[in-house]
Amino acid sequence: MKLTTQFIHNEVVREIYELSLHADEERIADGLTMEQLEFTLLNAVIIERYPDDPRGEGCLVLGFTKEQKPVHIVCGLNKAGHLRMIT
Repeated sequence: MKLTTQFIHNEVVREIYELSLHADEERIADGLTMEQLEFTLLNAVIIERYPDDPRGEGCLVLGFTKEQKPVHIVCGLNKAGHLRMIT
């Protein structure tokens, strides 16, 4: 499975994604709700790709909350091939 903006959007809409403990800690520290995180991913663009990451293909996305707060998220795939937010 290739990480694309469409793939990320579909995973969020279908609610079949995973949030790493680290990503959840950063989300809380940044004062973001899960709804804000999901909104951000639905409107995010991929700004960097990490095809050779030892953990598997990954990417950095940039999106904005409804309040126009910028949010960067490193995404990858979990073992089942679904979206995993790493940081």
